[in-house]
Amino acid sequence: QVQLVESGGGLVQAGGSLRLSCAASGRSFSSYVMGWFRQAPGKEREFVAAINWSGGSTYYGDSVKGRFTISRDNAKKTVYLQMNSLNPEDTAVYSCAASAGAWGMVVTTTTFYNYWGQGTQVTVSS
Repeated sequence: QVQLVESGGGLVQAGGSLRLSCAASGRSFSSYVMGWFRQAPGKEREFVAAINWSGGSTYYGDSVKGRFTISRDNAKKTVYLQMNSLNPEDTAVYSCAASAGAWGMVVTTTTFYNYWGQGTQVTVSS
């Protein structure tokens, strides 16, 4: 069993930056693929980024590529999402997720993940 708790959300002006954190409890964190998703009001959940167990492989959604960076610290059981050049379209609830599955293109799908956090609100003002 893995529990995930996100933090770091808030209100930021367009062009600004935020760093989200996702702290995990439970064993075997270092073996999990970790992902970030977001959901804006009235929209479907959208894949943001994923990282493999070692941090050596990452993948990003097209809308955040070049602006967001995912990373992890296995000793701290934490995954991060550094968000730069934020714009109002980035406003959403951001959730982290963990999967015991194997790395591949499937990391972009919600069904790949076994555990989810409650989410943290990010609001970008224009």
